Amino acid sequence: MTTLTKAEEKIMKILWGIEKGFIKDIIDEYPNPKPPYNSVSTIVRVLVQKEIVGFTAYGNSHQYHPLISKEDYSKGQMSRLVSDYYNNSLSKVLSFFSESKQLDEKELDEAMRMLEELKAKKNG
Repeated sequence: MTTLTKAEEKIMKILWGIEKGFIKDIIDEYPNPKPPYNSVSTIVRVLVQKEIVGFTAYGNSHQYHPLISKEDYSKGQMSRLVSDYYNNSLSKVLSFFSESKQLDEKELDEAMRMLEELKAKKNG
């Protein structure tokens, strides 16, 4: 799966939120100061070329929509992160989070519950 630049991710987050829109609709979702129309249009065209965004033509105007869900993109990026930085090791990922983040008891309980559910699924 393609990794998006920060600018591409920003536009995708907007499109995932509004589901479909013209360039003007995308720009309207940005905080001030708004980016230039041509900059947003260029990034959207790149996303179309990457087959991440599709469009419906209305004359000279195009209404854009995501071709990939936020969930699918997130899963792909998480898999890439775990593979590239943690050698596909869940224990290394858990070690990172336990050492670098102050986890409260509620978060630890939730993680344990999720791991128990995963273990039960694996065991049939």
